Formats: sequence, structure tokens, C-alpha cells
Amino acid sequence: MEAGKRRAAGHYRGLKDARQKSRFKIHVPITIHSRSCGTLKGNSVDLSESGIAAILPIEVPLGEMVELEFTLPFGDVKTYAVVRQRSAFRYGFQFVNDNAESEVIRSTCRQLEMEESLLGEP
Repeated sequence: MEAGKRRAAGHYRGLKDARQKSRFKIHVPITIHSRSCGTLKGNSVDLSESGIAAILPIEVPLGEMVELEFTLPFGDVKTYAVVRQRSAFRYGFQFVNDNAESEVIRSTCRQLEMEESLLGEP
């Protein structure tokens, strides 16, 4: 995503994750299946093609492999991820597999990027 493009309300223009994928704000319910914590419910904060951030009610260990379930505009996603970051109750998850759900994630990111450029807000 070019830095010169404009930002739509609710989107992170220009913010990139470690893999240089643009992140977009999106708020959807998310379920995390953790070996150490059981099943947790939370809400997403943002999404990129390589990961998702969410607010969770309890601590999940960094480095743990978890299973994520959430629904995006283009379909349901059930995928595995590694807990990569934590800041208070906000967690960053990096997707670890490339499967059919990856296309749902890519399609959603493309749609959010198009909406962002069409709205043309600074």
C-alpha cells in the first residue's frame, strides 16, 4: 500500500506488520482455542494478510500455537496462529498456515483497501 493513499475512517493507513502487509481495523468476535487457557472469546482490533490483533480477557502465553475462529465479510475463518505480541489485553497473532481461509482473509483485506481508497479521507 502506498504511503500517498488516503485513509478511511476506522482503518490504519500506512501501518505495516513485520511482513510488510497493511493492517485494517475490523471489529468481529473471535474465538481462541488455547492449550493452556482453554477456549477464550474476544474481539478483533485489526487484520492483515499475515495476522490479526484481538482484545482478550485473560493472558495467553507468547509463542503459544492457538486455533482461531472468526467470521469476515467473505466467509468464516478457522486457522492456526502463533501468539506474537502482547500489550495489556491486546494480542497479536501471526497466521501459520496457508489454506482456503487465507483467500477469505486476502479478499477481506483487498475489500477494506478498496473502501479506504474510495472514501479518500486523510
